[in-house]
Amino acid sequence: MKKRKILFAAFEAVPFIKTGGLGDVAGSLPPALCDGENEVRVVLPRLASLPEEFAQKLRFIKSFTVPLSWRNQYCGLFELKYNGVRWYFLDNEYYFGRPMPYGYFDDGERMAFFAKAVCECMVHLPSFFPDVLHCNDWHSALAAVFLREQYRGIVNYERVRTVMTIHNLKFQGVYDAYNLGDILGLSGSQAAREQLCADGNLNYLRGAVCYADRLTTVSPGYAEEICTAEFGEGLQEIFRRRRSVLSGILNGIDNAAYDPAGDPALAENYSDPAGKAANKRALQALLGLREEPDTPLFVMVSRLTEQKGVDLLCALLPRLRERKLQLAVLGTGDCELEQTLTLAALDSNGSMATRIEFSEKLSRLFYAGGDVLLMPSRFEPCGLSQMIAMRYGTVPLVRATGGLRDSVTEYAGEGGTGFCFEDCTPEALLAAMERAVQVYGDAAAWRALTERDMAERFGWERSAASYRDIYRELCS
Repeated sequence: MKKRKILFAAFEAVPFIKTGGLGDVAGSLPPALCDGENEVRVVLPRLASLPEEFAQKLRFIKSFTVPLSWRNQYCGLFELKYNGVRWYFLDNEYYFGRPMPYGYFDDGERMAFFAKAVCECMVHLPSFFPDVLHCNDWHSALAAVFLREQYRGIVNYERVRTVMTIHNLKFQGVYDAYNLGDILGLSGSQAAREQLCADGNLNYLRGAVCYADRLTTVSPGYAEEICTAEFGEGLQEIFRRRRSVLSGILNGIDNAAYDPAGDPALAENYSDPAGKAANKRALQALLGLREEPDTPLFVMVSRLTEQKGVDLLCALLPRLRERKLQLAVLGTGDCELEQTLTLAALDSNGSMATRIEFSEKLSRLFYAGGDVLLMPSRFEPCGLSQMIAMRYGTVPLVRATGGLRDSVTEYAGEGGTGFCFEDCTPEALLAAMERAVQVYGDAAAWRALTERDMAERFGWERSAASYRDIYRELCS
């Protein structure tokens, strides 16, 4: 049987580059999608931060020119076989040879180049012209627009179907409408102007939401939420209009990569909750916390922003000092929140620690050494930290929103996997923390809860099957 050819486009993917959940998903989902019906290949930018161990193994295929409005830019195409998948890297030193993947004044032009290069590279992929182009977030969103506007009538391109997955609707790629012509070369298209522009601005993600054949988000709950004014970020009317092609598919994690029984970042490996004790001691010692095995240790591994509810936690810090618990925070984000957490830790007498850094290795010890993971997010499209935490026997405490609601159920004696709260207030967060402390005091109940969490599996099998169904429908 001839396999369907799927080209998966993303701006980051582990182990090549990761700044957030998109990197985890783009690195672990494509290998899970490959089966007897589908051949999946991934296209990424060749960023300067690509680890040398992979850069040395890249195989040059060819170079070609990418037309971007009045520009004609060089693009090199490289290939790497890794983890059973072919990964393609698009090279352009001007756009991608920078220390960081994002955060530049010309990100709009950089992402437009990437999306256009994805379209152009299709005819240069050896024996592989995709049946489906699967775009991810606003960085590659324009590829779905370019295919319909600038490749119409071209052999093979006409039959390509598009899937647009939204990992976080908060980030849409909004720029001055002048760029519709100057960068995208689409000022002559009335349809493009109507579907990409709103309120005087050019919106990359809006374009893909209108043009793509299928839309997906990273959890069923978030798919429902983005159809509302509260979570739709201005696009809720389009999502409601296109509800018939919108699906919510819960993300998964790589259970082999996140395995406390073999994780080299841990102080001691374990396959039973009892093994967490050595990691808790190691984490407390590393962070300068008092080494108290019977005191519940709450951990947070997160971007330090209001979206993640970090301000709710900061509002509670004076009251938490009065309670028998410890708190450890790892992450970077808003300067004011970073400063509040840092100063509170300095004045905590060993009950709180703050590490303002992004460290994959240290995050593993947080997951293994913590007792409770805090995720008080205002909104959370999916979230992976709660899944990773459960894999390591750390109980998630979450606000019931988006993918957190889909993946964590309230503890209820013999059932449930964590602690949830509804109201986005410091008081509601504190009440959930107090419930967790109370259950932690019952050693038998806590052990049963952590055993139940470690038995949970959020692998990609079920989610990959849902994506395959979408590919099958599009190609039928």
